[in-house]
Amino acid sequence: MDVIARPFGMLLMFLYDLVNNYGVAVMLTALVIKVVLLPFQMKSKRGTIQQARIQPKIAELQKKHGTNKAKLNEETMKLYKEEGVNPASGCLWGFLPLPILLAFFQVIRQPITVVMGVAKEFVADEAGQIIQILMREIPNFDMGSIGSTYGQIYQAQLISDNFSLFQGIENIKQISFNFLNINLGVTPQWDFLWNAKVDELYNGSWLTGFVLFLIPLISGGFQFIATGINKKMNPSAALEGQAKSMNSIMMLMPLFSVYIGFVTPAALGFYWTVSTVFQIIQDIWLTKVYTKKIEAEEAIKNEERRKKEEEIEAKRLETERKKAEGIVERNPNTSKRKKQKNTRQEQIEKNAQWQKKTAPAKASAKEEPGRVGNRRYARGRAYVADRYGELEEEVYVAKMSVDDEHENEDEAENENENENENEADAYDEGDAYDEDEDEDDYEDENI
Repeated sequence: MDVIARPFGMLLMFLYDLVNNYGVAVMLTALVIKVVLLPFQMKSKRGTIQQARIQPKIAELQKKHGTNKAKLNEETMKLYKEEGVNPASGCLWGFLPLPILLAFFQVIRQPITVVMGVAKEFVADEAGQIIQILMREIPNFDMGSIGSTYGQIYQAQLISDNFSLFQGIENIKQISFNFLNINLGVTPQWDFLWNAKVDELYNGSWLTGFVLFLIPLISGGFQFIATGINKKMNPSAALEGQAKSMNSIMMLMPLFSVYIGFVTPAALGFYWTVSTVFQIIQDIWLTKVYTKKIEAEEAIKNEERRKKEEEIEAKRLETERKKAEGIVERNPNTSKRKKQKNTRQEQIEKNAQWQKKTAPAKASAKEEPGRVGNRRYARGRAYVADRYGELEEEVYVAKMSVDDEHENEDEAENENENENENEADAYDEGDAYDEDEDEDDYEDENI
């Protein structure tokens, strides 16, 4: 982070040498950063406005393909491509201020090494040259500042008050953190009215403590105003779920700004306030410029679409007129894809004709040897070689005829058996009758 923060520290040091006022230097630094980021912000603003303008079309796609997420995504990306909109352009560049804010935080809390460019070993520990001078020359020097988060701010103030003792050190410079009699190197205290350390921090000045207390609140207030203006001038271009998330994040930014203002030196809250004011002015200006520009581009696109639709309609009417008059014109222009399709179709037809011509003759069911009957497990009798082909009907008829023959034979056998049974019954009855008759004749003779 120090490597990233070093260019910002050099810029702040250059502007401080130019105006000799820390607060003004912070304001100019914020302005320069905004100017450098302007091309990226312009691209982001253009993308945001474009996405907002096509939002009604996206809503129509949601109604049409709401249940089919894959189709919805496909049609949405197709719409972005047709309109020339990058869905990530609206929010991608909007995250640039955050890493810059972190880098500027390093600039604020390390004025000796990052802003002045003094080597770290001079203030790293008690063996450092600057620390030794402070320990030797300043009676009440706070040893706890060595290596602490905001220790360099305290040390830089002592260097500024006793600058003649440090002139032999390379890159050392005199920096005063005062702006309108307010020390921007001090962290604002929300309990400044009853905090015992306020007299030490603010030199007993109640007004100084109150002004520093207002800096985080003003920063959060400007953040809230910027959020409202951005939401009003740029309708949400995100989908429903994304829009809710973005609104939640945008509403948390003012509270986050207030919190940061009370836990960091006042210079960071002052920088954030000034940067937010510049952001509001920039948003208003860019929104007006790009709204007019995009409207002009859309008017040109709509005119081109209208002309194209008129040409298509005229061609359609001309085609219908020629059809009605019996005039048929063949289009000499054939696309490459259509030619390839016709070639493939011709090749398929040729292959089909060749296969039909060279295919071997199929044997009928009657020519198959051993095909007698329709036994279940006999391949030569029950197997159908061309079950779904040309021989299917013929084989089926042959099988049915064989089945009928077997049924007729079975019926004939049954009839013969029945006749034999009847004859046997009749013979038995005749024999019984003759025996009775002989017995009667014998009795008559004896009598």
